[in-house]
Parts: sequence; C-alpha cells; structure tokens
Amino acid sequence: MTVANAPFLILGIGVDDMFIMISCWQQTKVHDSVADRLAETYKEAAVSITITTLTDVLAFYIGIMTPFRSVQSFCLYTGTAVLFCYLYNITFFGAFLALNGKREKGNRHWLTCMKVEQDCPAGRSTGYSMCCVGGAYDANTGCEKEQPVNLFFKKYYGPFLTNTWTKVFVVLLYGGYLASSIYGCLQMQEGIDLRNLAYDGSYVVNYYDDEDAYFSEYGPRVMVVVTEQVDYWNKEVRKEIESCLKVLENHLYVDASLSVSWLRVYENVSKLLNINLDNETVFKDNLKLILPTFKQDISISNDNIIASRFFIQTTNITTPIKEKNMLDELREDVKNCVVPVLVYHPAFIYFDQYVVIVSNTIQNIAVATAVMLVIALLLIPNPLCSLWVTFAIGSVIVGVAGFMAFWNVNLDSISMINLVICIGFSVDFSAHISYAFVSNSKHDVNEKAIDALHTLGYPIVQGAVSTILGVIVLAAAESYIFRTFFKIMFLVILFGAVHGLTFLPVFLTFFGVCSKTGEVTSKTQNDVKDNENRNCIDGADHKESRYALTFTNHGLKQDGRAAPADGHLDPDCP
Repeated sequence: MTVANAPFLILGIGVDDMFIMISCWQQTKVHDSVADRLAETYKEAAVSITITTLTDVLAFYIGIMTPFRSVQSFCLYTGTAVLFCYLYNITFFGAFLALNGKREKGNRHWLTCMKVEQDCPAGRSTGYSMCCVGGAYDANTGCEKEQPVNLFFKKYYGPFLTNTWTKVFVVLLYGGYLASSIYGCLQMQEGIDLRNLAYDGSYVVNYYDDEDAYFSEYGPRVMVVVTEQVDYWNKEVRKEIESCLKVLENHLYVDASLSVSWLRVYENVSKLLNINLDNETVFKDNLKLILPTFKQDISISNDNIIASRFFIQTTNITTPIKEKNMLDELREDVKNCVVPVLVYHPAFIYFDQYVVIVSNTIQNIAVATAVMLVIALLLIPNPLCSLWVTFAIGSVIVGVAGFMAFWNVNLDSISMINLVICIGFSVDFSAHISYAFVSNSKHDVNEKAIDALHTLGYPIVQGAVSTILGVIVLAAAESYIFRTFFKIMFLVILFGAVHGLTFLPVFLTFFGVCSKTGEVTSKTQNDVKDNENRNCIDGADHKESRYALTFTNHGLKQDGRAAPADGHLDPDCP
C-alpha cells in the first residue's frame, strides 16, 4: 500500500523536470539550429536535474536505514523510480524537444503541424493570431518572450517584499509559524490506529469500532511462552514458572483474575486426584487429563514438552503511550525470569513501532539533513548561505511535523516515510534561491533578492502547483495511507514554496555577507565590470543581473541575458 503512493510522487517530480527542460529550451536563441538549441538546453538543464535528482534519491535511500520493512520498501522502490524518471527525462523527453524544435524551425502549427504565417494578416482577430500565427519572439534577446508572471515578481512582488515594513511583518509571521510548529510538535501523537490500515468501507473498520465501543476495557491477551524444553515435573521449575507469572500478573496493566495457565489447572487436578507430579513418568502419563482442553498450548514431540504457553489479560490499554509502556515493562520483567520466557501478541508488531519510531525518525532526518548540507556546500559557493539552506530545510521539517498534529496525522511508519520525502523536496526551493542571491553581482541586497525572485518566482510556483496537482487526487481516497501522503506532501510543498518565495529572500537581505560586494563567484572581476556596464544600459528597464537562474521545483539554470539594442546608457554608468 505504501509503495502505491509512489506513482503520484513520480508524476509530480517528472513534470517538474520537464518544466526545467522547457524553461531552458525557451532561453535558447530561436534562430540557432535544433542541434545547438538542444545542446544548450542540456548544458544547463541536465546539471540542474542531476543535482535535484541526487538530493531526492539520497533522501529516499537514507530512509532504507530504518528497521521498518514498509519504509525500506517504499524508499528503495521510490528512490529507484526517481532515477528511472531522470533517465527518461534526459533521453525520451529530450528527443521530443528535438522534434518540437524541428517543428518550430519550419514554423508549423503546434497541433496540426501545418505551416502557418509568421505575421498576422491585417484585419484578423486576436484569436486567429494566437491559434494560426507562429514565429513570435523577442527581437532584442533572440529568445522567446518573457512570461508576464516573471514581470509581476520583478515589478510588484519583489519591491513589496523588500520594503522595510513588509520585512518586519515577514519576521513576525515567521515567528508565529515557528511557534505554532513547535507547539504542534509537542502535541504530536505516536502510533497508528489499526483501522487506518484498511479502506474506509471495510468490515475491519466496523470490527474495531465495535471493539472500542464494547470491549475497550480489555487490551491484548498476551501469550507468555516457555521457549525451551524444561523439566515441568521438577517442583523448582514449576515454582520458577509460577513466580514469573506472578510478576507479570502484578503489572499495572494486567488483570490477574483473567490469566490462563495449563500448569495451574494440572496442579489443581493432581491435588484432587492425589497425583504426584514430581515424577516424570507420572507427569507425562497423566497429562492426557488436561490435554484436550489445552492441546493448543502444549507442544509435544517424542513424548517431550518442547514448548508451552500461558495467557495474561491486559486491561485499560487505551493510548499508544500505554501500549508502548506495557510492552516495555512486560519485556523487562521476563528478562528476570529463570525459565526462558517471552511475551508475544500479534499486535506487538505495531507496538514495536512506538519504541523506536521517534529515535529512528530523528536519526533519518538528521542524517539526510547532513547530506543535504554537503550537497548545498557543493552547489552554493558560500558556506554561510549553505547553512541558510540547512536552516530552511530544518524549518520546513519542523513546520510539517507540527502541522501534522493539527491535521490529525500521528507519527507512525506511514508518516515517517513522508517526513523523509520532506528533506528532498524542501532543499530544492531554498538551495536555488540562495544560489541566485549569492551569484548576483549587484551591490544592494534588496536588488539581489528582487532579481532572485524575478528569475525563480514563476518556476517555483509552477513546480509547487504541478507537484500538488500530481497528488491532489489522493485527497479523496478511501484509504488513510493515501490521504496521509497527500496531507504531508501538501504541507511540504506549501511550506517549501513559502520559504523560497517569502521567508528566505527576506532573511538573506539581513545578511549581505552571503556574497561580497560586487563579487560574482562564477566570473572574474573583468566579467563583473562588463556585467555592470550591461546592467546600466536602458537603466529603468534593464537592472537585472547578467546571471539568471531558472528553476522549477526540480531545476536550476544559468544563462546570459542579451543587452538592449538601443545602446542608451544610464548617466551613472562607469
């Protein structure tokens, strides 16, 4: 069932990778050959997709370290599927881009592939121009026209976000977000309700509902198993077994009056019939007196009792915490028994989760976050900004974990799987926003933030929306597992996008040391000066950095922007 979530996740990731390849294709020169355009696309997009695929795959494969088989299966299956998705995108989808490039080269219609006019004839409607005319592009840049949403981020959202009062509000908003998230983490419940493992309409749900309604006082009927062959006819051995049972029956969660012991019954019968159970032969010969009743509790082979079991009845086990405490205390008690004994119930497989779920979740998140930090150090040429990326990852995870509690999602193996997913997705938004800020050559930190939002805002929105659309169908599923997957994915993408578009750009402006004044890490000082000259051209409209990043939820590119053709220089230019 957990693996069944993977196709929806892969759908979101695959669409995001396609966005970045299309975005890179749109940045190429339309009059270049198809081969050159595809080469330029792969030059930029392949690296981006490789980096983000690496973060996702590592996040999944780190999840294999958990002791839960369901989590191991999901992480192994999904991590491998992400790799195959990556291979299909850089091969199969690339081939389609080449075919589409030939269609564009021939100025053919996008649907019918018939040749269309390059200029709209006079008197024709706007609809005709949109559907039956092709070949439009920006004559200044030689590339396809810039999207209106990009201009919105540059002219409206970016300046608004970098306003002083807006920054104050964002800081207060983040404080409220963080406080709410931490409070939610403290309220988080452990454990899984067994009825959630079945579909909503299953008879199993009705069974557990009735059990809670009429038998909630009673917990699991726990087996106490003597695992090795012992001399039951030995009085001392029988005393040790009885002593062990007494210890378990004195437990807070056990009702001693409801225990069942074949050995006690046998001893009572022997007293009534005056049978001496201290003799081996007599003990074995008269065992037939109780064997019909306790046949399933006594394992006999070659006339020897090789194992046997007794039962104790637990009561008032109403919460996962009590289930965990009961399991830990029973297991601790049997360790002190002289006779080799274990306690077991089929439900213990779920109770065992409660013992290690918190420690394993923290371990997986810590290891994966550390790996993401290493990747950030390789990707972003500034250690301080790499720490900001790690901070953003931790902030998103805390937010998701906290709001899980508000959305009635417990911490269990199912939600643990999705928390592992958090890490891979949350790094995408924060890493590339930070890289855009660092790589920008402008002196003013507010302008750096505006440029980063200008180039990354729309792709981030595209990636977030496409991923949510990929999993939104699960919101109406009749399975708790699918609904939980949707809830956590929705929180991950929402908080990741908010950090990338709001919190992180503001926080980076508070720490301008993320990039030295006038320094561009990927170019020499001469290139920087040349870039500043370019930016001064037609000053009011062309203030962006020469180095731009194009990014969806899973992509990053760097390309050179062409200067305006009119040659008008700002008087402040050097």
